Amino acid sequence: MRRFFRGLWEIFRKGDMILLLMCVVTSAFGCLAIASATAHHETLRYVIIQMGAIVIGIVFYVAVSCIDLEFISEHRIVLVIFNIFLLLLLIPFGVDFKSGNKSWLDIPFVPVSIQPAELCKITFVLILASVMSTYQQRISSPKSVITMVLHLMLLVGLNIALSKDVGVSLIFVFIFIGMAFSGGVHMGWFLAGAGTLVLAAPVAWNKFMDPHQKNRILILFDPTIDPQGIKERYHTKRSLLSLTGGGLLGQGLFDGNRTQIGALPAQHTDYIFSAIGEEMGYVGCILVLVLLVAIIARCIQVGTRSQDYMRRMVCFGAASALIFQVCSNVGMCIGVTPVIGLTLPFISYGGSSVVSLYAMLGLVSGVHARPAPKSHELYVRPY
Repeated sequence: MRRFFRGLWEIFRKGDMILLLMCVVTSAFGCLAIASATAHHETLRYVIIQMGAIVIGIVFYVAVSCIDLEFISEHRIVLVIFNIFLLLLLIPFGVDFKSGNKSWLDIPFVPVSIQPAELCKITFVLILASVMSTYQQRISSPKSVITMVLHLMLLVGLNIALSKDVGVSLIFVFIFIGMAFSGGVHMGWFLAGAGTLVLAAPVAWNKFMDPHQKNRILILFDPTIDPQGIKERYHTKRSLLSLTGGGLLGQGLFDGNRTQIGALPAQHTDYIFSAIGEEMGYVGCILVLVLLVAIIARCIQVGTRSQDYMRRMVCFGAASALIFQVCSNVGMCIGVTPVIGLTLPFISYGGSSVVSLYAMLGLVSGVHARPAPKSHELYVRPY
């Protein structure tokens, strides 16, 4: 017990409290935006749940900061089995909440719904960092790249097959790309992957994509599809009306003429960026982006300061996940990327998302506290 408290004190002393402060400030701003976006419901339920998730997230942040990455690296097969088990729970307990994607777990006697892919996002970063660390001296070898790709295909394939949630699955792909690129994988592999995708795209388009999924992509290039915005373009049209309706300074918090009557779809989750634009204007949107970019930059900074390859990859993996999620959500709100239902990190309402984000960044805090393994942990890993 004394050892535990000593380790906890070490985390508070050496952990990344600056990053934690950034996350808390961004989350507090998100709570304010959620309070305004849900004011028409005349209840504080959403804000209370979000604040509770933030508190739990902070606890996870501190707990994950204590994780021994060397121990995790030696037992990554346990994480792989955990991911498979977690996703298989979607078969008996998966629900879609009218989203079309059976990506949530509604388990009896568990008071909250859980999105397993959010947790798998953290374990995938650890698994991939461990694999890359094992092969770091020959990271571009066929064995190394094939091993990495197999881990990606297992997770993405299982998640899509069981939940049909392509949006969340793309996060895993972008984590893979970001970590592989920053880890030194030869550019030839990226060109080969891009070529494979080009060849496979027509088959995937015709065989595996539903008409509504195709239209979500086509409306970005074809203005003749639903020009009145009553079908495929409905969400984008509403989003742009709110986002541009606030001007420079916005219509005022709790005063947005669309937000306060609930006219913007998913205005406290997927489209909260548009609600912020309506009520706080472009200044509010820029503030959100500054806060999120600061968090991403901090992750990258911690990673670049670490001399240990695996620890760097963990930080870059966390940054990659955040970059993709921010770009995807903001792009969806301004109508330049497909609608795939990803939330805005730390801003959108969602307990699973908030807790998983704090836990993932707890890994970065752990790297900040221990930027290199202790001398007795250094050894040559077998290939």
